[in-house]
Amino acid sequence: MKIATLITAFKLPQQLERMLKAMEHPDFYFFIHIDKKIDISLFFHLENLPRVTFIKNRTLCNWGGFSFVNAYLTALEEILESNERFDFYSLMSGQDYPIKPMQHIADFFSDHLGKNFVSYDEEDKKDWWAHAVTRYELYHFTDLKFKGRYFVQKILNKMSPKRKFPLPIKMYGSSDSSWWTITEDSAKYLVKFRQKEVKLFKFMKYTWAPDEFLIATILMNSPFKDCVINDNLRLISWQEGIANPIVFKDGDFETLINSTKLFARKFDMSVDEEILTKLDEVQHK
Repeated sequence: MKIATLITAFKLPQQLERMLKAMEHPDFYFFIHIDKKIDISLFFHLENLPRVTFIKNRTLCNWGGFSFVNAYLTALEEILESNERFDFYSLMSGQDYPIKPMQHIADFFSDHLGKNFVSYDEEDKKDWWAHAVTRYELYHFTDLKFKGRYFVQKILNKMSPKRKFPLPIKMYGSSDSSWWTITEDSAKYLVKFRQKEVKLFKFMKYTWAPDEFLIATILMNSPFKDCVINDNLRLISWQEGIANPIVFKDGDFETLINSTKLFARKFDMSVDEEILTKLDEVQHK
């Protein structure tokens, strides 16, 4: 069994190195996408680690923009075009970390070959979707760069009717849907879907945080629907009214190791490094 771990990163190269060392296992291969606006030379030393490759076709990413989805789909296509074949393709950030021993994680995936792990809430779950629909009903100029773009965005949304999702399909997504682990067949399906549904992806350029619903929606309306398990295997904790997940600290250690999840996010060693030290000890028990 082989797992391609696609890691998107834009800061904290030392923490990313620590993550890669914590995830060291012969079944895991790492493909790192560094945001194009970042000096990649800060990360070059990571290529000396086992089974680490940098994504060549880098994309400039904006928080909340479609550019993030475009970055990992382009990277996914680059990995698929290589000579390597993988049983799973897992999207992670540079601020994730394993919270179970790597052999346990490898055994888990070996026992679940052919399954996709994606978290989602269905469209009729109103607590998340009540606000999420505005992500595509309104125009968002997050990835555009011109003076006064948000003023133009505001006027356009006042004058224009609500945008309608261009495909007549049921929507799926959640605040945890951005990160997933999928099979090779599903990865190929996503890449081909982007090439085929040109109209949809033009529409998505003007949405907000499409990573939280696009992949779940595509896979749950695909031939792979019955192979999707509604669990992305990541422990992510949110605080009401805050757009980003909380940063785990030393005091969260018991919560992390007692979780049934395999990974957690997010961590920041400039905020609390001790929690990573304790999780490293879990790897060697």
